[in-house]
Amino acid sequence: MSIPVTVVGAAGRMGRRLVANIMESAELSLAGALEVPGSPLLGRDAGSVAGCSPADVVITDDVDLALAKAKAVIIFATGSVIAIARAAAAKGCSMVIGTTMLSAEERSGLADLTKKGARIVLASNMSVGVNLLFKLAGEAARLLGEDYDVEIVEMHHNQKKDAPSGTAVSLAEAVCKATGRDYERDVVHGRNGLVGARTRREIGMHSLRGGDVVGDHTVIFAAGGERIELTHKASSRDTFVKGALRAVCYLENASAGMYDMQDVLGLK
Repeated sequence: MSIPVTVVGAAGRMGRRLVANIMESAELSLAGALEVPGSPLLGRDAGSVAGCSPADVVITDDVDLALAKAKAVIIFATGSVIAIARAAAAKGCSMVIGTTMLSAEERSGLADLTKKGARIVLASNMSVGVNLLFKLAGEAARLLGEDYDVEIVEMHHNQKKDAPSGTAVSLAEAVCKATGRDYERDVVHGRNGLVGARTRREIGMHSLRGGDVVGDHTVIFAAGGERIELTHKASSRDTFVKGALRAVCYLENASAGMYDMQDVLGLK
């Protein structure tokens, strides 16, 4: 029997691909489609908006209506994350959350829900390849040590609002964890002017924006005489969507708690 899923932000770019992939899945079914009040696509069929056959699921701004038939919720949209998560938890729904730039207060609120029985996968990037990159970046940093300077470069489309990307932050955190660095102290965001020679422990962070780039991330380890680069390039949003759907299936048999894609993929 398929798992009924509600998509939050169903009319957005990611939301439409989530709807399309859920409709093609043998393990999942579309139970609801939520959008913000005032969206011009409210009342439209979610499948038709996603470019598929009609799904008999109307896009709504009513949280209770969108969650009425769901057992799982996928949230990539920004805004009202905690309010939606609380409503989903109250109905016993598992949650896959890929929203980046959550505040410490919002993260704390999600953690509180898991203490009350909620099952949540929270990840800055749902891509299987990117999560392997997190693992490899940490291992490389640990093995190479401080003899290698670390720089992180990310590029996204010209409409992305936040910088650096949540994925780039997670990559820096993986390096910090592996080498005993501190993100707030050791990460340097871009360089301008007479900044002097880089320190041994700093991690350079650089954000590029342009065109329709879905997401490119590179971690550079540079030493005298050689350079190692670990790169992931996403050419389709479906890479994130398919990871999110795997996370939904993972939570179906999981205990209450906060998980990430490393748990889903068995990389821990």
